[in-house]
Parts: sequence; C-alpha cells; structure tokens
Amino acid sequence: MATEAVPRTMSAVAQDRYGTPAEVLAVREVPVPTLGPGDVLVRVRAAGVNPADVFLTTGRPAMMRLVLGLRRPRPATRGQDVAGTVVAVGADVPGFRPGDAVYGEGDFGKTTGSYAEYARLPHTVLAHKPERLTFEQAGAIPMVGLTARRALQVARVGPGQRVLVIGASGGVGHAAVQLAVALGAEVTGVCSTRNVELVRGLGASHVVDYAREDVTERAERYDVILDNVATLPLRRLRRLLTPRGTLLLNSGHGGRVLGPLPRMARGAVLSLVGPHTIRPFTMSPTTADLVVLTGLIESGALTPVVERAYPLAEAAAAIEHVAGGHVAGKVVVVA
Repeated sequence: MATEAVPRTMSAVAQDRYGTPAEVLAVREVPVPTLGPGDVLVRVRAAGVNPADVFLTTGRPAMMRLVLGLRRPRPATRGQDVAGTVVAVGADVPGFRPGDAVYGEGDFGKTTGSYAEYARLPHTVLAHKPERLTFEQAGAIPMVGLTARRALQVARVGPGQRVLVIGASGGVGHAAVQLAVALGAEVTGVCSTRNVELVRGLGASHVVDYAREDVTERAERYDVILDNVATLPLRRLRRLLTPRGTLLLNSGHGGRVLGPLPRMARGAVLSLVGPHTIRPFTMSPTTADLVVLTGLIESGALTPVVERAYPLAEAAAAIEHVAGGHVAGKVVVVA
C-alpha cells in the first residue's frame, strides 16, 4: 500500500569499488527498491554520516572486505541511519503505515542504503520519529544514540559514578555525555579546543582540552571510561580507572589490515591479569531499543547536535568531513 506515486528509479549515492569518497562515490539513477515481507519503503529526508560509512567507502581496515565484499561493498549505496516518511509497506508489517514519520538504522545486507531518495528497511529496525526532532536531527541520532545507550548499559552507569568520555564532542561521545548526565553520573569529557564549550553545554562537569592537557596525567580516577578515539595506550588509560573500573573500547580505527582487533586483544589480556574490565561491546538496532531512545529524546535527556547538512550530491564531501575526525556532533545527508 502506498499514499504517493513511487517512481521506478531514484537518485542514490553508490560505489563499485573501494577508495577515497571523491574517487568512488557518485550520484546515480538506480531502481527504487522493491519490498519483501516485513519491509518498509521510506522516502528519505535525512541520513546520518558515521565512521562506519568511511570504513565502507575506503575498504579499510582490509579485514572488513571478508564480510562486505572483496572488491566492492554490499550494498552499493552508502548510509545506514535514516529519517523520513513511509511510502509503502510489505506484507506482515505491524505498526507502520504510509505517511508515518519514522527513523532507524539499517543493517548490513538487509537494507539498500540511505544516501538515496528511497530506502528499504526491515520494520524491525524502525520506530516513529520523535516529535521534538526535525528530520535532520532524527536522521543523525539512531546509530550514535543506540551505541551510547548500550555502552552505558554494559558499564552499568548510575548515580554518583565518575565517567570519562574520550571523543566527547563526536557522534557517540556527545550522546554518551548527555545520557550519562541523565543517569546521574559526574561526566568528564575530552575534546579539542574548539569544542570545549559544546561539551560543557551538553552537561559535562569537567572538560579536558587534549591540545592543552594530557588526560592520562590527571589525578582523578574514573569508574567508567568510554574511549571513542583509540589514540591513547591502554596501559595509560587503565591507570585512570578505579580499582574495579571499566574501560569500553568504541573505535574502528587501528591498523590498515586488522583495524581495532589488536587493541581489543590487548584489552582482553589486560583484563585477565588485572582487576579492571577492558572490553569492546556490540549493538544491533531494534525497534524496541529505538522506542526507548525516543523516550529519552522526548524527555529532553538527549538532543542530537547537527553540525552540518549536505545535499545528496555532496555526500562524498560529507564522508570526507567525518573522516577528518573533528565533527562537532553529527553530519547528515539530506535527500
């Protein structure tokens, strides 16, 4: 069922090989996705840009190609986060109908990519868009909001705990600061000079400008450290933990071949020989999790920051911007 005429083709940002965004991404006319049972077709209004999109475009670290495609990634269209309007639903789709404003995060291999005019997603990774957010804000928040919430769940963050967020002005970081504050934690954020006031405005009690101070030399100790950057040695970060503290690893950066795997392995070894917990964590998007995220957004506990919106034709520039590593909040692509 559809409320508007859906064309046969659409504009989408696609690639047929790995490389830099400027080299391999182009807007093409491609068929509009067809629906199967359980699928929803969304007219895309905005789609967040995440580090995962950088890795998919460049094919680095190389180990990703074993899962995503040796010569080119699948699907060919970039983008996972999405916010837009339902235009059609497949069989066996409860809770959504054409005209609904929705947001969510696609899963590799099950969606068609959101840097496009239309995207196909399973209904199980969508939720109704929070009313207090614009489409641009809603498109920015699914992956980072769900990841930040999962990190705080894994670490069991609660009132009175001291939480250190490294990369506090980035996508996951700026969401984690807000959610940790809402849980009653005392938050310290680490960021660049130009983002100090942003992080303070998110609710952080203390802000460390890494250009002026080495956070690992501070006397404070933290119950939880969320490392979104992976530039500081694990042994130095471990010294910042309380005796039973937790260090969460949330970065895909690392070597050209294995990426973050060696760092994760070192963390596992250090956890075995010491009192601290050092671990990565995983998150899979579900409607139930998005509904919880919506409640946090509607309550005012979480408000996404959108630094800039790029038109679909400039998606390559948007990904290049995120690859630079100094985004304040999120970047989105609007269709």
